[in-house]
Amino acid sequence: MATFRDLLSAAKSEINEVDTDGASSAIAEGALVLDVREPDEFEEGALQNAIHIPRGHLEAQIEGRIVDKSAAIVAYCAGGVRSAFAAKTLGELGYTNVVSMEGGYGRWKDEGRDWKKPVTLTPEQNNRYKRHLLLPEVGVAGQTKLLDAKVLMLGAGGLGSPAALYLAAAGVGTIGIVDMDDVDSSNLQRQILHNIDRIGDRKVDSAKKTLTMLNPDVNVVTYDTRLDASNIMDILEGYDVVVDGADNFPSRYLLNDASVKLGIPVVHGSIFRFEGMVSVFHPTAGPTYRDMVPEPPPAELAPSCAEAGVLGVLPGIIGSIQALETIKVILDLGEPLIGRILTVDTNDMEFRVFNLKPNPENEVTYENRDRIEIKELDGLCAPGLAAPH
Repeated sequence: MATFRDLLSAAKSEINEVDTDGASSAIAEGALVLDVREPDEFEEGALQNAIHIPRGHLEAQIEGRIVDKSAAIVAYCAGGVRSAFAAKTLGELGYTNVVSMEGGYGRWKDEGRDWKKPVTLTPEQNNRYKRHLLLPEVGVAGQTKLLDAKVLMLGAGGLGSPAALYLAAAGVGTIGIVDMDDVDSSNLQRQILHNIDRIGDRKVDSAKKTLTMLNPDVNVVTYDTRLDASNIMDILEGYDVVVDGADNFPSRYLLNDASVKLGIPVVHGSIFRFEGMVSVFHPTAGPTYRDMVPEPPPAELAPSCAEAGVLGVLPGIIGSIQALETIKVILDLGEPLIGRILTVDTNDMEFRVFNLKPNPENEVTYENRDRIEIKELDGLCAPGLAAPH
């Protein structure tokens, strides 16, 4: 019967091993780093940007974490034994460019090479966000970004309700909410943050109760006020993303000008009857609201939802997409709707995407941010710009 040493010798005869110098060179050339130690070992310290899959879970998880089987991989453990067996297993699974690091993490650290103490989550957070952690594009690092992120919701109504719920559920650590209305029974057809027991309560208070009951990790900051030129800069400053659920043009233009001046991306959503749209206005990476709508249309051509009505489920669709785009911006994930407009017609269930380019006549840009003056807007919502120096 084979002994452990026999099995280890057999494994090493079938794999490629490198010393720490060879591993360092491979990593510098772009090789992925795979840590196969146990969680408690990993939490004490690891190589930079290591993908952590304990040896006992390797077969079950590796193909979901490293899809490209031709990718260069440096596997390591504490001393080079488990990583040798891991490299053999990876070869059997079809991975063609795997090496095991001799001496493992112990030798790497003793030689004074770069390492870090990985960011970790609590056991409760590991359980709550388990489905996120299984996504290679999110993982612990991405979830930590979400927990550190600050998102401001402009409105706790139809769009703000689903967006805030999904952002809170996703673990966005700080959610600010600006709203100055009371909960009304006519809101409940679409504003799912609230319920009949809260009719007459302030919307920000109702929203905070719902979100904190959904996820105690989330710090909900309330602003029971009307957003205007006197307070918008103070409120926006410090947030990473703004989710725009405003229902009037002056608020949208005011938000645009302040967000451009501060360089904060805005995830815009709007709804009308059976139709909606979403776009990401990123001042440092693409067009903004004034590029899309240089000036507001006449009031008779743009009635509000209170005047024209809205299908109750439509804000749920648009607000959920806003939450998704917000997460993509925070995690730098995929292709956010920067320079694109997504439209939804729920009657025909048709989704269409239109490209949006910067308007060369629009002077409210991040490059001109020092000239932007935040002021109350007139009926035409004309921007305030100081004369160029």
